Amino acid sequence: MNGKSIELLAPAKNLACGLAAIECGADSVYIGAERFGARQAAANSREDIARLISRAHLFRAKVYVAVNTILRDAELEDARRLVGQLHDDGVDGVIVQDFAFLELDLPPVPLIASTQMHNLTPERVSFLQDLGFKRAILARELSLVEIRRIAAAAPGIELEFFVHGALCVSYSGRCYLSYARGGRSANRGECAQPCRKPYEVRDGSGRIVAENCHALCLKDSNLSARLRELLRAGITSFKIEGRLKDEDYVRNTVLFYRRALDELLSGGEARKASSGAVAADFTPDPGKTFNRGYTTYFLQGRDAAMHCHAAPAFMGEPAGMVREVHGTRLEIQEQVALNPGDGLCFFDQKAALRGTAVNQAEGGRIWVEDPAGIAPGTSLFRNHDRLWLKALASARVERRLRVALELFRTQGGLKLKLKDEDGIEACATAQCAVACPKNADLAAQTLKRQLAKLGGTPFEAGDVTLPVPPVFVPVAALNSLRRKAVEALTAARLRSYARERRQPMTTPAKHPETNLGFEANVLNRTAEKFLRAHGVTTVAPALETGPVPAGTRVMTCKYCLRRALQACGQGRPLAPLFLHDAKGGRLRLEFDCGRCLMGVYVEK
Repeated sequence: MNGKSIELLAPAKNLACGLAAIECGADSVYIGAERFGARQAAANSREDIARLISRAHLFRAKVYVAVNTILRDAELEDARRLVGQLHDDGVDGVIVQDFAFLELDLPPVPLIASTQMHNLTPERVSFLQDLGFKRAILARELSLVEIRRIAAAAPGIELEFFVHGALCVSYSGRCYLSYARGGRSANRGECAQPCRKPYEVRDGSGRIVAENCHALCLKDSNLSARLRELLRAGITSFKIEGRLKDEDYVRNTVLFYRRALDELLSGGEARKASSGAVAADFTPDPGKTFNRGYTTYFLQGRDAAMHCHAAPAFMGEPAGMVREVHGTRLEIQEQVALNPGDGLCFFDQKAALRGTAVNQAEGGRIWVEDPAGIAPGTSLFRNHDRLWLKALASARVERRLRVALELFRTQGGLKLKLKDEDGIEACATAQCAVACPKNADLAAQTLKRQLAKLGGTPFEAGDVTLPVPPVFVPVAALNSLRRKAVEALTAARLRSYARERRQPMTTPAKHPETNLGFEANVLNRTAEKFLRAHGVTTVAPALETGPVPAGTRVMTCKYCLRRALQACGQGRPLAPLFLHDAKGGRLRLEFDCGRCLMGVYVEK
């Protein structure tokens, strides 16, 4: 098998989500710390992170911690101390955005370059490689061709890519709209997601082009059908987005991608990055938990249907078309079998998204809790499948390490040796009475059965080797010996876990740009000093240093609203469009048709 190690990287809002991800087969988990994470609502204590690390390392899985906001000068010492504490707790890497970290006195914890560092060209990623970064999280906007070029130019750095989940409409997540509108900085973990709001779209003359249009809202990424191409392009870490998602989403999505990657890796192109196998008695389906519809974005060229202008919500699956309405009873042309407790959503005649619940179902006839807004011809969608979610909640999902057990007779008792799939060994002994059995075959069966009882542990029994001839041992003594051996093997696995160390810079590193605008997100003097020492001559301060003036560009997007509205100029210069919100705010959209980019400017 190829020695290339491939990682399935899962999100964790909290400890419960992190443990669920590990159990469902994640090779690594990323989670937010108490402070300085880009998802302020997903902060976690050191104690919880340490518990997650202990469980993950048992399976040779890794835990990365996001410390990926931009920092003010007064916060640098606290951030430095936090990274030191995380290193003491055993983290495998820290995700950062702020270049100031490279000037701080940090322990040798590997650093991972956040996607907000705008990792989209061979030159930028090579620069990170030269700085000693372990990994670069690539821009979501890249194509397979662009990924291949980066991999060829920077072979000494791991490449991570989002394969599933929500997309930021602004390039590399570098967005300032939330801060400009309400003082909540996405770069500081406080994004209010104004990109998911409805807008009225107008042209320069004031003519309404689209009403109640979620004009900046994108579908979610789903690249599950493109994993092989990504692997061959050079991706080594396949990342699932979702540090604000619930445990159902994590279990469902991680198990789905675990199975997809296992099938891919079975061909021998690469190997899984962690140990243990997952057994589950349910079939995962990403369409059943939160998503906004799916897109491949720009991976194989521009997806013309990457947007979701109707609503930013989870619509679920088509459930049927309403034929008749009789109070709370609906006659529908059913597309799926509905059940009491299912949740439905639909658009009313004013194109507003509404919802209701199913109280009773009889074939093509259902009774709903609230029929308001439903009329003949209404399309219904099921966004809460009660029975499926119940099955998910009660599903048996177990991750186990295969072990061989060998029982020896010793002077005065027994010794049990366990050897796991990674070659880690541990032994336990017991002083106990051992006798010759009256029935050797029955004694051997009893010994094997009792030794193989590893339920409730991280292990499952493989080969069981017994002394010849077999012995008779009291069951209580045998169970105690097995428990001690399991404890010893668990401790041995944790002791033998090898942590990586950050590699020092090996060559002088020069930033590929000499002039950096505010999009470089430099909020402290230490980051500025570092960048100037690496070839940058001009460094504009981050927008978060003060109020955002009218006319400032707050987004640069590869997504284009004109294309989405089928009004592309095919390279010809085009007039701006304007987005008006319900509070009187206005955004101007400028179109750089030569480079096929859209700029979003705040006006009022």
